[in-house]
Amino acid sequence: MEAGVEAGTATSALTWRGRRLHRHGVPHRILSGGLHYFRVHPDLWRDRIRRLADLGLNTIDTYVAWNFHQPREDAAPRFDGWRDVERFIRLVGEEGLDVVVRPGPYICAEWSNGGLPSWLTARDVALRSSDPAFTAAVGRWFDELIPRLAALQAGVGGPIVAVQIENEFGSYGDDQAYLRWNREALISRGIGELLFTADGPTELMLDGGTLPGTLAAVTLGSKPAAARRLQAARRPDEPFVVAEFWNGWFDHWGERHHVRGVDSAVRTLEGIIADGGSVSVYMAHGGTNFGLWAGANEHEGRLQPTVTSYDSDAPVAEDGSLTPKFHAMRAALGARGPVRVSERPPVLPPARVPLVRRAGLLPGLRAVSAPATVEPRPASFERLGLDAGMVLHTAHPRVPKGEHRLTLIDVRDRAMVYCDGTFLGVAGPGLSELSVRGTGAVVRLEILAESLGRVNYGPGLGRHKGLLGPVLIDRRIVQGWESTPIALQEWTPADLATATAAGEAAAGESVAAGLAAGELAPAGGGFAEAIVRVGTPADTFLALPGSGRGLVWVNGFLLGRYWDIGPQATLYCPAPLLREGDNAVTVLELERPGDVLELRDRPELGPPEEYVEEFD
Repeated sequence: MEAGVEAGTATSALTWRGRRLHRHGVPHRILSGGLHYFRVHPDLWRDRIRRLADLGLNTIDTYVAWNFHQPREDAAPRFDGWRDVERFIRLVGEEGLDVVVRPGPYICAEWSNGGLPSWLTARDVALRSSDPAFTAAVGRWFDELIPRLAALQAGVGGPIVAVQIENEFGSYGDDQAYLRWNREALISRGIGELLFTADGPTELMLDGGTLPGTLAAVTLGSKPAAARRLQAARRPDEPFVVAEFWNGWFDHWGERHHVRGVDSAVRTLEGIIADGGSVSVYMAHGGTNFGLWAGANEHEGRLQPTVTSYDSDAPVAEDGSLTPKFHAMRAALGARGPVRVSERPPVLPPARVPLVRRAGLLPGLRAVSAPATVEPRPASFERLGLDAGMVLHTAHPRVPKGEHRLTLIDVRDRAMVYCDGTFLGVAGPGLSELSVRGTGAVVRLEILAESLGRVNYGPGLGRHKGLLGPVLIDRRIVQGWESTPIALQEWTPADLATATAAGEAAAGESVAAGLAAGELAPAGGGFAEAIVRVGTPADTFLALPGSGRGLVWVNGFLLGRYWDIGPQATLYCPAPLLREGDNAVTVLELERPGDVLELRDRPELGPPEEYVEEFD
């Protein structure tokens, strides 16, 4: 079958016949690499595109993250600045490469909520289905997005040569009406290039995720020959296309750093591209889960939050460095031209800078937080319209004399509990009971609930966040709560200044001194600041030895989360976030403040563990 026919036009750049892809009638292989505009600073887009071109690729593929463009329903999607996906696509074309776009609406990608906006998943709606409540919202989003992509197709002189329908849907469901709706939604809004689905190479996944008359690509990390045989049996006329080849893997907090040996990755790559096979290396350059955009997995009821780095052991590392995997893959791909880019971007020299305490945790958070919602029960993130960050819940129960059980039912994902300003402990799944001592008086009960990342894959997609169940003193439910949203991802430099000015810390007082004086409980944390003086801005890697868990801002930009449970020990700070002269690094520490910020000249992503994803 000619791909152009199923794509709705006879002028598609990519077609197939006789199990071979053609580009404008010439035999062709897609040699692509994953590069997500939302994980790379816009000032570095062109540099990273060139690095992938030097790898020997002829195509770049990117997801489009709906929630990145439209985090709030009451505001139109944004396509400017970092969200200017059209500019990114044009840059790829200017560098002589094709583009494959994967608009979802669901993208997985280890991205918060799989790219779906939390304002949509907050509703009673059947996600990723033909439920009109879901497709109507997706339709409105596609009305904004798809015409922009259609204007950049190869048929009108742009670089886009293919568009994916949904994303690995066979790993999730079997609603064929939804897949057909998705295909028609793309075609009716102007997509005329090659359309394809992508699923794991199993009967179960291909049964649920493919469409008759539409190219069926596969995703895999190993065993390409078995996948090729399965595809040939099911789709004998179609070319073998691997829409994602997992040459590395992502990391969760508290686990080891996943790597994949060069020889293993190259052998699988060679198996894919043999006999005319096409491939997209996922990831060719991973980038960073800046802010609070990192997603999470869920296994047997246990949340597995993804780290800030999305290095993914890719051939082009998180900071753009060319790895041994880069050079080996380049050889396997048959690249012959010179490597134009540097082996490694410039870095700042190592340094140690004092962290100066600025404010206590709760005073700093209270100083910036939005107006509270007052209700009988604690309000969830969704009820407050909060995508990520924290909620401070406050109630005033009377606690009888003596020791009592304080039980928090269904915490998603972590809660710090205070009574009259005294820290009682941390609650979460599997740790729901704390002890509280009463005198018979009314107390001020404060619970700081934190999201560690929204689930991006599987049946847990769209789960709500916050303090979802009741709070009990013994068997009695605590009622009458003020719930205050703390939208850390939306904080401006002015908000940070307000937070760091709150509290009673003396100017110039160090974190360690605050601890020694008993003014900052180890579990209470607080705000601290370091001033980093820079000559010529360059990349650096920030570390917080002695600190426990929290967030880092650089000149008002939320870099991401750090956590001493690892594996990641440094945060990549790209050069465009820095400026000549003084740079403010603000730290929100939640558990155990350290007293120093280190600038390192190398990343430290943790003890490695070989990992190769396989389908049984």
